[in-house]
Amino acid sequence: MAKCKRNRNRAKRNFTVKTPTANRNYKDTVFRMLFSDRKNLLSLYNAVNQSDFIEFYNGSTAIADCTELRLSSAFEHLSGEPKLELIVTVLNVNEGHNAELMQHCNTLNEYAQYVARVRLYAADMSLDQAVERAVDECIREGILAEFLTCNRNEVISMSIFEYDKELEEKKLRKAEYEYGFSEGKKTGFQNAAMETARRMLKSNKLSLEDIADFSGLSIDEIKQLQNTKS
Repeated sequence: MAKCKRNRNRAKRNFTVKTPTANRNYKDTVFRMLFSDRKNLLSLYNAVNQSDFIEFYNGSTAIADCTELRLSSAFEHLSGEPKLELIVTVLNVNEGHNAELMQHCNTLNEYAQYVARVRLYAADMSLDQAVERAVDECIREGILAEFLTCNRNEVISMSIFEYDKELEEKKLRKAEYEYGFSEGKKTGFQNAAMETARRMLKSNKLSLEDIADFSGLSIDEIKQLQNTKS
């Protein structure tokens, strides 16, 4: 059984086990908490074994094992070589990715297994139940057993918060995409209607009312096109 490195009052034999509740305002993450331990951090550092800027990714969106982010990619209008460049290597640390890295850092490998179980179970049960099941199973199977045993309540709360945040961000990105697609369609239809109306005005064969009926534009919009027509 895992031993937790914590100060205990040995005189107190009786204690109450409280059911963990999710703290929805957690600022830390399970990953940071796990690798705040110097031994785990050293293992991760040795496994990475490079001096570049590194970002570890374990989101649900599929990406390659290793990708590169450049600061210059954020510039809308970039001509020539940027005078300032920052390159960040993004390593996918989800289960099934970066096998060599996982082989050299068992803690990271077990963390990936834990995250995968949370996501798997969350598809069929409430998030709270999914996290607790993943934690209990991992402890029984020796996956991050000492860490999860010593920090069970905190890990459960953090995991629920992290997963909630991930879902909300996915919903937000989906809403933004749908809004952008919808607006794009509207803009496309509007541009096509205006071009049709321009051609009709140029022919001088139809009334403004007929052009409006055919193009779907309003009479006022047709008049504006008429006034700006070269």
